[in-house]
Amino acid sequence: MKKITFPLFIALISTITMFGQRGWEAGGWLGASHYFGDLNTNFDISSPGLAGGLIARFNFDDRICLKFSGNIANVSGDDAKSNNAFERARNLSFRTVVYEGTAQLEFNFLPYVHGSPDEYYTPYLFAGFTVLNFNPQAQLNGEWYDLRPLGTEGQFRGEEYYSTTAGFAYGGGFKIDLSYELSLNFEIAGRYLSTDYLDDVSKSYPDKGDLESLRGPIAVEFSDRSIIIPGVNEGDIGDEGRQRGSNQSNDSYFMIGIGLVYYFGDLKCPPYSR
Repeated sequence: MKKITFPLFIALISTITMFGQRGWEAGGWLGASHYFGDLNTNFDISSPGLAGGLIARFNFDDRICLKFSGNIANVSGDDAKSNNAFERARNLSFRTVVYEGTAQLEFNFLPYVHGSPDEYYTPYLFAGFTVLNFNPQAQLNGEWYDLRPLGTEGQFRGEEYYSTTAGFAYGGGFKIDLSYELSLNFEIAGRYLSTDYLDDVSKSYPDKGDLESLRGPIAVEFSDRSIIIPGVNEGDIGDEGRQRGSNQSNDSYFMIGIGLVYYFGDLKCPPYSR
């Protein structure tokens, strides 16, 4: 009987210990966001937007986690800040608020156990998927307009790009405990999107007459906002079929932030007494 009981006891303790490394944690984060695409081809990060969100993470063990998050990010781009003369002459700009939901799988480089005196911090990498909604806008005479309904690249009614799309989430970070319950998370997160229209710019200029008859004069104003830059262009650059953007790669954005996370506890081993 003792030969059976002792192995069962060891197995029970091992199982409890294994589950003791599991558990949920939740919290929030705040930081900055940066857009990269047709209206920021030189990867300028001088105009960050405010970003933040809520997170929930399940720790499968001390190495693997699954994190869910709901985030908001403000992103924008402006040709006037470009170091490319053609882009400054193109003179397009946009802003949008991105609302996203993300699921990502995380891998801790080091064993990470809440409350451990030794394994209380780790760098980590992650990858996953995100679903997001966006609505690019631009300003004219002090008023902001939604760009998607204007079909600025000649889209027919009902054939506009989708305002809800998906993306690939990736990045890394660093976790460190403040106490058994609380920890800080520092994270850099990238999003590579399945759309090239986060900024409302992707392909070529449409026929202005057709666009005006279909969408009105405001649509023409936002389609071609080019200005004359001596030595670069002699007039408007928005001729039909001329390159307006590049659809060779889709848009992306990054978020960097710090989060405070609360650990809800786990099943601990009972104290052993003789």
